[in-house]
Amino acid sequence: MRFHKILFLLVITVYSLVLSACSGSDQKASGSEKKVIKIGATAGPYSDQVNEGIKPYLEKKGYKVEVIEFNDYIQPNISLDTGGIDANVFQNELYMKEFAKARNLDIVEAIKVPTAPIAIYSKKHQSIDEIKDGSTVATSNDPVNQARALAMLEQLGIISLKEGVDPTKASEKDIAKYHKKIVIKPLEPAQLPRALEDVDYSFINGNFAISSGLKLKDAVVLEKTPPHYMIGVTVRGKDKDAQFVKDIIEAYQSEEFKKLNEESEKYEGYVWPDWMK
Repeated sequence: MRFHKILFLLVITVYSLVLSACSGSDQKASGSEKKVIKIGATAGPYSDQVNEGIKPYLEKKGYKVEVIEFNDYIQPNISLDTGGIDANVFQNELYMKEFAKARNLDIVEAIKVPTAPIAIYSKKHQSIDEIKDGSTVATSNDPVNQARALAMLEQLGIISLKEGVDPTKASEKDIAKYHKKIVIKPLEPAQLPRALEDVDYSFINGNFAISSGLKLKDAVVLEKTPPHYMIGVTVRGKDKDAQFVKDIIEAYQSEEFKKLNEESEKYEGYVWPDWMK
């Protein structure tokens, strides 16, 4: 009886070891499965860049990439913070920092990307020189991009901002003088292309302009985009050193992506980040 009991215990022990080995093997296999990266972007140039240049590169590295499109400047950061997406591509550094501060979010910029500049468009005028007293000018209603528009209006000699005002934080109350008594109409960024039917001029961010069918070459005036207004890839702060973020950066810095931007007509007129020049 004692022999049978010992034999039984040996069998149970061996069986347990086999199960453990199989379990370890399964876990190893599971760990080697392709990882999923969900990237959010506004429809237009930045989702195009991801679909055409970044997604194929990452998929060659074993990732599964899902591109999720948004039609506003609010939800991409909310979704990033709550884990609905792993990265987003739609905003400049100043907007990202202001949004994060206002909502207490831990999000950071990982890399700047080729950027479609903000521009002034018009269906009623061929030149900004046609602007006059009473002309209506639509701008974004978010503080960062409205300040951007006001800075351009000052550069064009249409308004003057108060002395000492930071042009990246200017608002309508910071206008010291109207050299042309224009009427500024703040609107949701996505509404600015549609406003062209009702206003004289409209400042439209590159992504919304292109996604609505406008072309950079048709703009009345293009912004000379400084680095702080370049669009960037944004990730959660806790992920900034994660391997998938390093691989996203590698994808943007790849020769394949650079070639795509150099050769595709759709990216003509984009502003390139310093690392790409």
